[in-house]
Amino acid sequence: MEGGMFQNRIEMKISDINDSMCLISKFLFSLYPDTSSSFPPAGKERMKLRNIILVMLLGAFACTPASGQTIYLSPSGDDGNPGTREKPLATLTAARDRVRELRQQGSITRPVEIIALPGEYFMSQPLQLGTEDSGDEKSPLIIKSEEGTKSLFSGGIRLKGFEKVNDKLWRCFIPPVAYNGLYFEQLYVNGQRAVRAREPDEGFARVKNVSETVLEKGSGRAPLFAVQKIGIDSLHSSLVRNFTDDESRDALIIFYHNWDNTRKRISGCSSDSAFIFTVGQGMKPWNPVNSKSRYLIENFRAALDTPGEWFLDRSGYLYYIPREGETIENTEFIAPVLKEFVILKGESPEKPVSDIVFKNLVFQHAGYLTPADGNEPAQAAAPVSAVITADFANNISFTDCEIAHTGTYAFWFRRAVNNCLVTKCYMHDLGAGGVKIGETTLRQSVNELTHHITVDNNIITDAGHVFPCAVGIIIFHGSDNRLTHNEISNLRYSGISVGWIWGYAHSPSKRNIISYNHIHHLGWGELCDMGGVYTLGASEGTVVSNNVIHHVYSFDYGGWGLYTDEGSYGIIMENNLVYQCKNSGFHQHYGKENIIRNNILAFNIRGQLQATRIEEHQSISFTNNIVYFDKGTLLVNNWHKFNLFTDYNCYWDVRTKEIKFGDKTFAEWQKGGKDQHSVIADPMFADPASYDFRFKNLSVARRIKFVPFDYSQAGVYGEEGWRRKAMMSAGLFLKFDETVEKMEKK
Repeated sequence: MEGGMFQNRIEMKISDINDSMCLISKFLFSLYPDTSSSFPPAGKERMKLRNIILVMLLGAFACTPASGQTIYLSPSGDDGNPGTREKPLATLTAARDRVRELRQQGSITRPVEIIALPGEYFMSQPLQLGTEDSGDEKSPLIIKSEEGTKSLFSGGIRLKGFEKVNDKLWRCFIPPVAYNGLYFEQLYVNGQRAVRAREPDEGFARVKNVSETVLEKGSGRAPLFAVQKIGIDSLHSSLVRNFTDDESRDALIIFYHNWDNTRKRISGCSSDSAFIFTVGQGMKPWNPVNSKSRYLIENFRAALDTPGEWFLDRSGYLYYIPREGETIENTEFIAPVLKEFVILKGESPEKPVSDIVFKNLVFQHAGYLTPADGNEPAQAAAPVSAVITADFANNISFTDCEIAHTGTYAFWFRRAVNNCLVTKCYMHDLGAGGVKIGETTLRQSVNELTHHITVDNNIITDAGHVFPCAVGIIIFHGSDNRLTHNEISNLRYSGISVGWIWGYAHSPSKRNIISYNHIHHLGWGELCDMGGVYTLGASEGTVVSNNVIHHVYSFDYGGWGLYTDEGSYGIIMENNLVYQCKNSGFHQHYGKENIIRNNILAFNIRGQLQATRIEEHQSISFTNNIVYFDKGTLLVNNWHKFNLFTDYNCYWDVRTKEIKFGDKTFAEWQKGGKDQHSVIADPMFADPASYDFRFKNLSVARRIKFVPFDYSQAGVYGEEGWRRKAMMSAGLFLKFDETVEKMEKK
């Protein structure tokens, strides 16, 4: 223990004792106001007085943090205080240091609590917890809000001093931007993410053409350094040519292509034609920017033309166009200055940070700053960090917390993390996705594998604002994890992703359970190659069951409910309800020994069942499923050529009984050995047009040995208010349907 810390502790104890003795003295003089009388008294009076003093001293010491092992925080507190309820601390970091003192003073046999009293706490630094901050089974460290309240920890600063430039434009001067190099790329206005000035205002513009000049090839598949010449709309090109030096520094062109997005700074613009130039890493040959790609240009003054948009100039001025009903007096502006809230990092797998509980806390307002060379495309926004990270950590839990208004992911249980829990947490307005599990790096030691992470009963919604290719929950290299009863909605890419190996190489991602999740309204026609549940590589023992997946709509190809991608192996998918997905309810690119059974796949738009790469081995077993549709075809691509076992299924096209299996009739299909006991029959759903897939009659289900399952159990559980919070608004439902209708007409 540091000498200064010890001295401070002694001084605080002395102060507490002195305060107590003063109270005792006042009490004594109230008993014996006559100073001429004998003092102290004798006999029985002396004994009585001794007992009184003893009781009062015990009471005084019982109120101190050392005895109670409870430390209080308050927005009006002071880090020089002892941390009592009456004299609370101000910051989480100071509370952490006080806990360290307690643990260094001797054995602790009861939980140590840091209790945040109600209010808003503006954090100047993230809370960092290491091995020395660990609790144990009997004495965990608990960080929570006071019972019945939720304290808010903000990583932002309030912006004040707005003035009217005119009736449609406000501005404020921010000295740290002008003089100290502060800059931010997100802004939260009255609890909503404001739109960084962009062009076009809605949707995207289409790339006209692309060429690349490689300057340094390097050893990887993508060139190490290259220049891209990109044809864009002539109007946008003319705007770029008029950029100021600061706009050239800070403006971004953001490309949407296939399953990724690329964020680049514009290095130049042709003077006589509609071309711009970007530099950096060369384009990935498997996913380049091309004439099918779309783009938008963000953060330049001329694009500031729509209510809710903002622009930050390096001179220190922030400009904002108010929305209807907003006044300077009723509008709160918060700019993020932190990128992380909590960093949990032990020393090693053998010396982890452990036994820490976070409960009933709110973390809001964190940012992301684009690096100078931009962001190269990365599936699932894999390199992007999170506002809460853990490495070398065991037995960490987050319960009933809220994570909102971020520039990155919410959680990342990264390297050598195990036995952790995220439950009943509300994650929304996220720059990337919700929860990441495991590393993208494949470690040699099994001790460094992340495993046994439970993500249960959470709401993850309104995500992908900075990185639209982010995923709701993703497992990279990790085993024995449980993703259950989560509500995942309103993302631009996949809902849940499992595995991080392409092909049949070894993968440590085994025995993961993905069950009872409600995954819906994904894609929004912005990216491709997505799935409600998406898998990669060997994943023996992984079960995907009892999920409800619907309304998944991609830009071009993709938009599947259940998607076993490259090398997916040893996975069971059963008892899932999938409907209203763009290209099919189930798609296997390539893999082997996957079991797809007892699922309902209904009303998918372009097709119902899809397969891509033909391989010699048996790819899947497809049994006891019900396929119900009213548009598109039954089979897409190579399903009818696949090496698969398929039987005891029910197929029903409400338009006709003459269903085609590729180029074959049902009888011809059966002659080839497929679906020997399957039927073409109405499964007798209660009200399929209203997405009620309960059965009016079980006769057809029994013929195919289908076992009914209660799909109403998918999604969050608990009190009514929590379940209601998970419900997406009717307005968003309508907006999604309108997006699909518009794109289907093209």
